[in-house]
Amino acid sequence: MRNLMKVAAVAAVSLALTGAAHAQSALNEILDTGVLKVGTTGDWNPMSLRDPATNSYKGFDIDIMTELASDLGVEVEFVPTDWKTLVNGVVAGKYHMTGSASISPARMKVAGFSESYISVELFPFTTKEQFNDFDGYDSINQPGVRVATTLGTTFEKYVREWFPNADIKVVEAPARGFQEVLAGRADVFITSNIEGSTLEAKFPIVRVKNAGPRSPSPIAMLLPQTDQVWINYVNNWVKVKTAQGFFDANKEKWGL
Repeated sequence: MRNLMKVAAVAAVSLALTGAAHAQSALNEILDTGVLKVGTTGDWNPMSLRDPATNSYKGFDIDIMTELASDLGVEVEFVPTDWKTLVNGVVAGKYHMTGSASISPARMKVAGFSESYISVELFPFTTKEQFNDFDGYDSINQPGVRVATTLGTTFEKYVREWFPNADIKVVEAPARGFQEVLAGRADVFITSNIEGSTLEAKFPIVRVKNAGPRSPSPIAMLLPQTDQVWINYVNNWVKVKTAQGFFDANKEKWGL
């Protein structure tokens, strides 16, 4: 009899813990409220772009989150954030997830990630006018060369590592490194092949010659670190959508 009671008690505790885990999951909150809250910066072309006039968003990430919300049967709400507070917003519960973010050891310490669905490589860029001023990474890492980057981004970390001898100019979002270069307040900035190709099509910006790709990085959505129920759902959703060709079609749509 005592053994039966012990087994029953263990089963009850296990059931309670399972129920608590589900109750605490963002997935339950999303389904209960009918709203998926997504943190997005709105300043990473063509991933996430905000139109100040209408306060609406468009881009590769926006299509992904809209599709996810549709499959959940809920509405999507885009929550404005910036790069320096992107992770904190997930940790603090301001939103259930973010759009695309580079997977990094620093972020992994406090947040979870979904399965990756795209990768990026980083390149240095300058203006067409200054194209002949630079040749390779060493030519940038010189005193007097002004390298612009945005505070709190992965780019800022790499700029400081790669160009310790250069004059590093850090700007705060919504300002961007490429804007500083276009305005003549800086000479070089780094960004991903994703954003770089879009900027080259719109502005007199080019890759620095003989400066090959660096730091290939998988991209994924940031999620609450301890919410395994929500992480499992998103990971399996990514797998299903990948098999269905959704991500490939979205990449083609946005020229990625």
